[in-house]
Amino acid sequence: MASKKYSFLTGVLCLLASYGFAQTTGTTTGTTSTVSDSSVIPSRRMPQHTEFMNGTYNFPARPRNQWEVGIKGGLLNISGDVRSRIPSFAGGIHVRKAFGYIFSARLEYMYGNAKGQNWQQSQNYNYNTPWMNAGYRPRSSNPATPGVPAPGATDPIFYNYKTNIQDLSLEGLFTLNNIRFHKSKTGFAFYGLVGVGAAMYDARVNALDANGQRYNFASIPSGTWKNRKQTRDKIKDLMDDSYESKAENYGGARPKLFGNSYKTVGHFGAGLALKVNNRVNIAIEDRFTFTNDDLLDGQRWAEQTPGSPVLTQNFDTYNYATVGVNFNLGSKATEPLWWMNPLDYAYSEIRNPRLMKLPKPVLPDTDGDGVTDQFDQEQTPAGCPVDSHGVSRDTDGDGVPDCRDKELVTPTYCQPVDADGVGKCPCPEGCVGKDTASSCATTLGALPSVMFSGSSATLSNDAKSLLASVAARLRNSPGCRVVVVGYCQSSKAEQQRSWERVNAVINYMVEKEGLSADRFIFQYGQEGGDCNTVDLRAANEGEEGPTTVPAPHPSLRNK
Repeated sequence: MASKKYSFLTGVLCLLASYGFAQTTGTTTGTTSTVSDSSVIPSRRMPQHTEFMNGTYNFPARPRNQWEVGIKGGLLNISGDVRSRIPSFAGGIHVRKAFGYIFSARLEYMYGNAKGQNWQQSQNYNYNTPWMNAGYRPRSSNPATPGVPAPGATDPIFYNYKTNIQDLSLEGLFTLNNIRFHKSKTGFAFYGLVGVGAAMYDARVNALDANGQRYNFASIPSGTWKNRKQTRDKIKDLMDDSYESKAENYGGARPKLFGNSYKTVGHFGAGLALKVNNRVNIAIEDRFTFTNDDLLDGQRWAEQTPGSPVLTQNFDTYNYATVGVNFNLGSKATEPLWWMNPLDYAYSEIRNPRLMKLPKPVLPDTDGDGVTDQFDQEQTPAGCPVDSHGVSRDTDGDGVPDCRDKELVTPTYCQPVDADGVGKCPCPEGCVGKDTASSCATTLGALPSVMFSGSSATLSNDAKSLLASVAARLRNSPGCRVVVVGYCQSSKAEQQRSWERVNAVINYMVEKEGLSADRFIFQYGQEGGDCNTVDLRAANEGEEGPTTVPAPHPSLRNK
């Protein structure tokens, strides 16, 4: 029967363990809260919470966590002088509270009935009062000659008992697996326990039948390991279930509680809790209790060997194996701390700081050009645009940074330049003081085109930079003129837009660059070009044209 009991418990353990592991891989994370959640901090720990949030104390306050209440049931058996009879059932209730992530305390009440039945005959029961009082005759009634049979026949008996046990104990539980370095949570909790308590018991034996007569145990031979089941079955058929005789007890030598024997006990054990959800878990537990008492099974003395004068006494213990259901109770509280990993906060803060005080990064930029000193290759003067290496921009590569270059684009053949970035273009062979048309095309070179977007006639910053470079060339070639050409005339709107763009270019060169208006020839509405482009070219020899032209369609003028 014992092997069947443990096989059953092993099967239940495996089944529930598989369910617990399945819970671990689910999405349930528990009724946890962040360390900054003040709603779960009790008032007596609020000063610590405030200091922690202000950064003046390193450790967060312990949150308020739920109570656990549980109900359980299982098997109870006594280990003593009489063999335990299985199954013997017991049940209990408890309330548990965590005082840290490892340690919790539990108050537990247990009630059970344990039974025992020997399958081997006993005849040396001289000092067993219930059997003697029932009229059975032992092998020897003379303590001076133990082991010597008394005259006449002896009465064999089969020791038995039925003991009602109740205990109330205070236990300390130690969770063994909630501090995890490689996983946040788990669906199961291993724990060990130790405790002390008070137990009271009432032991009785079944010595007489329902008519108050002795049982005829002589008709049942003493069993062996091989035929013990058959022997037990015969005993069961012979006896009733009255347990009418009170077993031997210590009388007035030991304290009583409600008429029952009372004893202080100690126990230890272990358990496995499997989480069903944030409020419910199933626990499998085994608890072993020391009593320092030898009468829980109703038998004080171990069976003597015939001829031996020694009486041996061994204290009884009892084992309580259970399966229970536990519930977490409490509002505005986290789940019990033994389900939580205290490393969660530390790891999450390292990974994604929220409360950690981090120093502000210091990235010096001595020259204020927007490139930090560790990448800056130049101490740039104030106001000069730089590239990604912190070096002043020099668009035409003439050695004068753009911020000081008065001729933003200087042709290579006009370099080197002066301190203002203005080049001196050489005069073609044969020219004397005045530029000819052929020399203007050479001196000025290919002039850039000015781009416009949409229907706008406004010059962009890039266009202004290009016109500044053209103005510099014209200053170096005072005898040269430039034709400003706009395109498209298929509609009045296109004609007006072409005029406005040419006019914008000439006005910029005159008003912003200070060139004379008679150095420009105004052409708009031409064919063969891009409608959004205004081209500039050196004027041919003898080429003439107006410097200003009236707007073709003033009513369509762009406002």
